[in-house]
Amino acid sequence: MFKSHPKGLLAAALSNMGERFGYYIMNAVLTLFLCSKFGLSDPQGGLIYSFFYSGIYVLSLVGGIIADRTMNYKGTIQKGLVIMALGYIVLSIPILATPENKTGLLILTCVALFLIAFGNGLFKGNLQAIVGQMYDKFEAEAALQGPEALKQAKEKRDSGFQIFYVFINIGGLVAPFVAPLLRSWWLKVHGFLYNAQLPKLCHEAINNGGQVSANFNTEAAKAIIEGGGQVLPQSADAAVQFSTQYLDVFNTGIHYSFIASVAAMIISLIIFVSTKKIFPNPEKKEAAAAANYTPEEKALMAKEIKQRMYALFAVLGIVIFFWFSFHQNGQSLSYFARDFVNTDKVAPEIWQAVNPFFVIVLTPVVMLLFGALAKRGKQVSTPKKIAIGMGIAAMAYLFLSIFSAKMGYPSSNEFLTLDSGTQASMKAGWWVLIVVYFFLTVAELFISPLGLSFVSKVAPKHLQGICQALWLCATAIGNLFLFLGPMMYNVMPLWKCWGVFLILCLLSMGVMFGMVKWLERVTNEKQ
Repeated sequence: MFKSHPKGLLAAALSNMGERFGYYIMNAVLTLFLCSKFGLSDPQGGLIYSFFYSGIYVLSLVGGIIADRTMNYKGTIQKGLVIMALGYIVLSIPILATPENKTGLLILTCVALFLIAFGNGLFKGNLQAIVGQMYDKFEAEAALQGPEALKQAKEKRDSGFQIFYVFINIGGLVAPFVAPLLRSWWLKVHGFLYNAQLPKLCHEAINNGGQVSANFNTEAAKAIIEGGGQVLPQSADAAVQFSTQYLDVFNTGIHYSFIASVAAMIISLIIFVSTKKIFPNPEKKEAAAAANYTPEEKALMAKEIKQRMYALFAVLGIVIFFWFSFHQNGQSLSYFARDFVNTDKVAPEIWQAVNPFFVIVLTPVVMLLFGALAKRGKQVSTPKKIAIGMGIAAMAYLFLSIFSAKMGYPSSNEFLTLDSGTQASMKAGWWVLIVVYFFLTVAELFISPLGLSFVSKVAPKHLQGICQALWLCATAIGNLFLFLGPMMYNVMPLWKCWGVFLILCLLSMGVMFGMVKWLERVTNEKQ
């Protein structure tokens, strides 16, 4: 897999895999954790998640500016890993949320999330910039061997970023299982079973002074292990006590899972520090060489840089809508798995592992497809691949919209007012999520790693960190509006909710195809 690629690619991929493993442990449960820990509504939890998720990418711009100005990409990355570890340490401390301390704990949790976001901002974009620098050096060395060697080296860049992306998803594949497994283990130790619906009902019981609904008794009975020492509450005081205990045990198990995130940050830091010598150092002679350029050469260079930046911003404006749609896997799609899919045997968070599983399995297939087309002289340009990816993402939401309309799914709020028996009879099978994540993953493979490759092609050498950060900022803008997904999910019939994402993906595809020829000229890719 790494044959004929820069030797530093494996080290960078392993370092990124460790960091992503720690991150996805937390990300798999974050939205549902905020709701179960603090009793937040879905839109409130989604709003915090949206700001956190967008902050990760916005702060990458800060990290890119720091690295580009200091030319110290490696040192910036190391600081990012340390800061992220501190954030996970804060999250791992299990403190029971009570009416008296709930506000303070929520603020502390948000501070921990900020540390993770800021550390990620220092780490993520700059590691991608280093990978781009590897291929710049790789191509420069190949150019000395002749035009044919240079051509072959340039063809490796897209596949190199795809390999790099696979390792991200190896961490993402395993991570979603960690928090649910630890949570379920901790629940069993205390005589309970996992129940996705019960935390919300427990908060309602506490807020209502122990007055509970019929659904509370039904779900509580499901969460008690026979012979485990727990009994169904028979009074209002007992209901409050039961709810408080269940929430404490439920969330403590999640807190313990964040310890694994701390360990993952340490492992990633060890890998990076021990291998950083093989990573390229940025060129420092560029500024001095600029003094030798003629005015005409400087004007041409400035024009080319403008064209490259225009192309970059054009693509960034389009991918905003993809990320807004794709990252619903941590928002409305997680809620859909919790509410409308039978999760008796599989926790809703674990469904997030389906996406990285497909990335790992399908990436070699996509690479072989593009390689076969290139050998036949039908090479697909990077901008065209991104446009195709938008159309494939639309197929995911087309399927989900049709399925939801056929099933007659109302809004989530309306669905959850139905009795437990009616809800159970309407729930979908696991295969629905498999189909959705299949299409979204194929779309992701056409957009995300190839988008990183596109940025590395158009980025001026002195702005590599910032340009990679700008790609992440486009992701941030899309993430900033993620909370709109849960809002629509809660109040609209589901087919209309998914239809909004369908329309956005189709519009993005159309605009992207309209710009393909211009983008191919800017990146010097053959049509």
